[in-house]
Amino acid sequence: MRRLTRMARAALVMALGLAAACSGNDANAGQGPYAKDVADAIPVIQRITGLTFKHPPVLQEKTKEQVHQYLEAEFKKSAGQGIEQQETAYKLFGLIPDSIKLQNFMLGLLTEQVAGYYDPETKVLYVVKGAPSAMVSFTIQHELVHALQDQYTDLDSILKIHNDDDRQTAAQSVMEGQATLVPLELATGGRGNIAEQLPGGWDRIRQLIRQQKDAMPMMAAAPLFIQESLVFPYLSGAEFIHQFQQRKPGKQPFGDAMPTSTEQVMHPAAYFGAKRDAPTRITLPTPRGATDVYQNNLGEFSTRVLIYQQVLDQKEAVRGAAGWDGDRYMVLETPKGDGIAWLTVWDSPVDAAEFTSAMEDVISRQFGGPAEHTSASHVRSYETRSRSLTLWGGQVDGRPVVLYVNVPTGSRTDVIDPTKVKLEQ
Repeated sequence: MRRLTRMARAALVMALGLAAACSGNDANAGQGPYAKDVADAIPVIQRITGLTFKHPPVLQEKTKEQVHQYLEAEFKKSAGQGIEQQETAYKLFGLIPDSIKLQNFMLGLLTEQVAGYYDPETKVLYVVKGAPSAMVSFTIQHELVHALQDQYTDLDSILKIHNDDDRQTAAQSVMEGQATLVPLELATGGRGNIAEQLPGGWDRIRQLIRQQKDAMPMMAAAPLFIQESLVFPYLSGAEFIHQFQQRKPGKQPFGDAMPTSTEQVMHPAAYFGAKRDAPTRITLPTPRGATDVYQNNLGEFSTRVLIYQQVLDQKEAVRGAAGWDGDRYMVLETPKGDGIAWLTVWDSPVDAAEFTSAMEDVISRQFGGPAEHTSASHVRSYETRSRSLTLWGGQVDGRPVVLYVNVPTGSRTDVIDPTKVKLEQ
């Protein structure tokens, strides 16, 4: 969620899930607010990351109301920059219900969760007054890492990657993953393999997160897509950074080393292999009979969530998203209402076929088994009372692709001409 990632960083899902298990420090010790926590954490953070603070971090306290006002201001900055169109896309994909106003929901959700955050614009680490001491201790350690990262890379620019959600999530996973892994290493005395040092390893970490999120009313009520989108950079990012440390000791995952897709974050072979599996860049042509109002992508991770949220079968979701090599969707304004066209590129025809099969199940579940008919070669067409949908499978520049179109009934479904799609590796 491109315009929500900066606020999502403040949510600290991992801190909420792991604070009680991983932190035993007294956050109120020392002179001044959290002075001892900061003083104790800095040398260990520098040793674990291999980076040195160029200047001391600045830490301030804020009330819950001040944090709410900050989040509100951040959302106002996003007005007119795609949030409304993004909301439309998520609803058309079936990722969030029609009843949710995304911006308002996220504001309430993040206000509920936030224990602290680092603001790359002001260069200040903020901690919420009155938060539980164990949570604050973890939060300070986590956000100190962000303050350190910001001294070696432009953290704010990473969070402003434009209309490429998958790449931004991958970059965010590096930042959140490192900032999550460091407190975990602090909790285990920096003795190396976290999965071995923590009882139950990564499976236990996942379990702690699931248990904690269910204890927060708005997080528990959030659609699966929102829950998983918030958790992914922390958990999968931490696993990626752990792999990076093991395979590239002494190196930093910044600059050219930054993963460029969630596929690279999730699959070690896609990033650490002899040649990185770079995503295919897609340029969609001007639509026919409709207006292009917004473009973005999902990536392998969100594609997997999209499938799972409808079919509720983890194996089918993993299989359907495997072999992803790029995607691009376009929110359409048709004479009869909003629509969407989504083109995906696959590593092989088998992968494209697996995805097509999964999408057939998605359509059936999302729209209650609409009437199907095949109108032309390689095209599956579906009709409901209010929507016309198609799945087209074929090739563009010798690459297997699948085009999904969802428009109001009576609108033309051939809005995208596959012969005019451009692919770039």
